[in-house]
Amino acid sequence: MTYIAGFLTPVPNGNKEAYIESARKAWPLFREYGALQIMETWGDQIPEGKHTDFNRAVALKDGESVCFSWMIWPDKETHDKCGASMQTDPRWQDMDMPFDGKRMMWGGFTPIFEDTA
Repeated sequence: MTYIAGFLTPVPNGNKEAYIESARKAWPLFREYGALQIMETWGDQIPEGKHTDFNRAVALKDGESVCFSWMIWPDKETHDKCGASMQTDPRWQDMDMPFDGKRMMWGGFTPIFEDTA
């Protein structure tokens, strides 16, 4: 069964192109480790909630946007092997992070319903 890894992160608006380039650079390495698909998105309609919202989740500051991203993996085992490689494969250290990683939130998810048009 597929496995989904996703994250939210705040990115300074001035770093949008650097963020896109970072994703493009990282994708071949993720793909080498078995990722099937990546989706990087730039927030353009992030409503303010009454109790919580995407902006508060990442402590968004003026001049930043929320990015919501996910990758589809063939299974959790493949995802976990990629995660472990981040400690041993020096190519990960060459990746730029044009955002504040301390305010990034991420997680892994097991699909429970899936359909397509």
